[in-house]
Amino acid sequence: QVQVVESGGGLVQAGGSLKLSCLISGLPFHTYAVAWFRQAPGREREGVARISPTGGNSQYGDSMNGRISISRDNAESTVYLQMSNLKPDDTAMYQCAAGRKRMGGRWFDESLYDYWGQGTQVTVSS
Repeated sequence: QVQVVESGGGLVQAGGSLKLSCLISGLPFHTYAVAWFRQAPGREREGVARISPTGGNSQYGDSMNGRISISRDNAESTVYLQMSNLKPDDTAMYQCAAGRKRMGGRWFDESLYDYWGQGTQVTVSS
């Protein structure tokens, strides 16, 4: 049984930093690309970042580009999202997703991911 568990969210002041973790079990982790998505109340879910199975390639969405870094530790079956200079607009539920379909340039397409976590809440106060 595949499990995707996010952690590391919380309440932070504007300008602060957080590091999210995503632990995935029950699948050959090193063969899956992993992405972070986020969804704020009243907004559509959007892709934040994606990392290739080996960790050698990553992509970032426009909204947080320059303030985040995605990484993975295949020995620990974990993907990380380091976020800095957080803004109130970054307040959202952050979810992790894993997929093996060919993505081309559309890594932010939700349908390409097979397994999703429940999410971890990030709240940024002004």
